[in-house]
Amino acid sequence: MNELDTLKISFSPNGLMILNIIIGLILFGIALELRKEDFVLLVKNKKSTFVGLSAHFLLLPLLTFGLVTILHPPPSIALGMILVGACPGGNMSNMFTHLAKGNTALAVGLTSVSHVLAIVMTPFNFSLYGGLNPETAALLKTIHLDIFDVFQTIVFVIGIPLVVGISLNYAKPALAEKLSKVMKKFSLLAFAVFLIAAFAGNAKIFIAYFTTIMPLVVIHNAVALSGGLLFAKLMQLHFRDIKTITIETGVQNAGLGLILIFTFFNGMGGMAIVAASWGVWHLVSGGALAFYWSRKPNSL
Repeated sequence: MNELDTLKISFSPNGLMILNIIIGLILFGIALELRKEDFVLLVKNKKSTFVGLSAHFLLLPLLTFGLVTILHPPPSIALGMILVGACPGGNMSNMFTHLAKGNTALAVGLTSVSHVLAIVMTPFNFSLYGGLNPETAALLKTIHLDIFDVFQTIVFVIGIPLVVGISLNYAKPALAEKLSKVMKKFSLLAFAVFLIAAFAGNAKIFIAYFTTIMPLVVIHNAVALSGGLLFAKLMQLHFRDIKTITIETGVQNAGLGLILIFTFFNGMGGMAIVAASWGVWHLVSGGALAFYWSRKPNSL
């Protein structure tokens, strides 16, 4: 067993509660922006919708498992990579897609639907691929993880904010529109402050393992972006949709991953550092890619 498998990231119960609230607010903000037209567009654009969701929940988990098998990182790092690969899309993907001149309506729809599907698909993919790798499977046995408990937590973290947000949007659309503008800025700022505080509180640990974990996070994220790009091109989608699916596949909800790590894995070092590092790095890679595409013609 690697030392990262026994290392714990310090995190108070209040800190976990704050993280839950922040992620809830982010998802609530996403739900406030949803319109019936978004779902109608997804239904009309069946092919791109299918490709985008398949990239999220079929392709990325499979690519992650292959990457873990090839690179053979310590078990807790591998488990962190598998968990991040099983998470739904991050809300920043919508902004990056807009900047990249992609299909923003498709991005909004995919982000929302991926969170609904994540209630089932995240615990399924995590337990499947975590169990298929012998080393991560052995580590999971020492933790005695109940996958149904994971399912319940995801329902609470994702389901409630989405239901409340959608309900408010349906009942009071004008109020929802006003709230969404405030909620988007506040929740993203709060999450950024939270990550900075988490890094600061465990700076020695992050610095000590930076050169071990950060290259893996960069490679993993590059594989996610490349996989989404190549899959969408292979399916012969319009370039706007290709850009959207590429970004959606490479920008994950690492905050949800952190909640699961601190709830069920007691802040296991390798897992926590992977998820926290991904939460920072995908902003860099996604933003850079979006900026590059924003300055190019909207054609292949």
